[in-house]
Amino acid sequence: MTRSSRLLGRFAIASLMFAVGFGRAWPAQPSGPAPAVVVADFSYVDTSGEPADQSAAHQRRLQAFMAALRRELATDQRLRLVDPSCAPSCLADATAMDGLRHIATEAGARFLVVGAVQKMSTLVQWARTDVVEVASNRVISEKLFTFRGDDDEAWQRAEIFISRQIRDAMAAPSAPVRIALLPFTLDDSSAGAGAVGATETDIKGLADATEAVRQLLDQSGRYRLVEVDAAAAAKPQTGCDDCDLRLAREFGADQALTGVVGRVSRTEYTIRFQLRDTRSGAVIAAGDSGLRMGANYSWGRGAARLVSERLLGGDETR
Repeated sequence: MTRSSRLLGRFAIASLMFAVGFGRAWPAQPSGPAPAVVVADFSYVDTSGEPADQSAAHQRRLQAFMAALRRELATDQRLRLVDPSCAPSCLADATAMDGLRHIATEAGARFLVVGAVQKMSTLVQWARTDVVEVASNRVISEKLFTFRGDDDEAWQRAEIFISRQIRDAMAAPSAPVRIALLPFTLDDSSAGAGAVGATETDIKGLADATEAVRQLLDQSGRYRLVEVDAAAAAKPQTGCDDCDLRLAREFGADQALTGVVGRVSRTEYTIRFQLRDTRSGAVIAAGDSGLRMGANYSWGRGAARLVSERLLGGDETR
């Protein structure tokens, strides 16, 4: 199955027939910073079975479609179109969503737009678009359109309508993701771990790390923190691969974030975190700080920096 077919096949059809006369209404200047957007080149597949080879014409029309889409995004004052430093080759070469998200993250984008067009018959074509929030890997808009015709005018009408739908989806305030933040835990491999155990200052350091990440998530505006019962969260979860997911589901969260402080010595540590989707169990984001210098009093700063860089795109400072 082709990438285009997989893209087009996942959604129920939201059929929209394009008529003449769609005008452009440019929005007012937003009050806050405009979110950055990366647009990946749409793919195209012709399954109409027509005998004539129209690949050259389709490629030309698709290129014109993408140029117009990017132009209208660039002139929409609610948004900010950004091009990765590796563009255009990397956007054309990346076929997996993880690769495209990595490119968008490197470009500092909040949103990634992907799509595909499929010609079904002589006069009917489908266009599927996804708008993905890069940091959370959440699809905020998923639509499958159908339009009639396969000439320059039909493609232009389709682009005008699709462009407006995509831009409005990104400019509209999106509901925050419900997230459960589990308390950070300690993985102590230092020389005196067995004899000393976790001290009061260790417990405070873990609490500081959890609170620092909690504040970042809350201030980002992307997440709605779901309160998890402290007693349930404090239960040992060793040997359980999905305890975090089950606990997060119990309290109605969409995602679960867990963190670990790895103590190497009394003055060296690492921070790890993992964010998973509670329904599928898929890992959305993860990070490892590598070796850092500092005792337990610095765990909060280390955790905040790692989550800011690897999950929030460095938007938050602390």
